[in-house]
Amino acid sequence: MDQKIVFLTIVGMLAVTYIPRMVPLVALASRTLPESVVRWLSYVPAAVLSSMLFPALVLRDGGVDLTPDNYFLWAAVPAFILAWRTRSFFGTVALGMILVAAGRYFIG
Repeated sequence: MDQKIVFLTIVGMLAVTYIPRMVPLVALASRTLPESVVRWLSYVPAAVLSSMLFPALVLRDGGVDLTPDNYFLWAAVPAFILAWRTRSFFGTVALGMILVAAGRYFIG
C-alpha cells in the first residue's frame, strides 16, 4: 500500500474522531448549560451502556434466550439490583462475575 494513502487514511480517521468531540467542547466552553440539560446529559452514559448490554444479555444464536442456561442474563438481574441500590461499580462487577462463575460451575 502506498505511504501517501496510509498517511491520508490516518489523517482522515483523526479528523472524523477529533472534530466531533472538539466542536461541542469549544462551542460550549464559555457557556453555562441549563440545569435541565445537565440533568438530561447525566443519563446518557447509563443509557448508552444499557443499549449495548441488553442485546448481549438476551440474544443468543440470533434469537431471544430467556432459558435457565443463559447465565449472563440471570446474573445481571441481581447485579443490576445491587448497582441500583448501592451504586458500587466494583461490587456490581464482582457480584456478576461470581454469579456467572457459580452458574457455570453448579448448573452447567
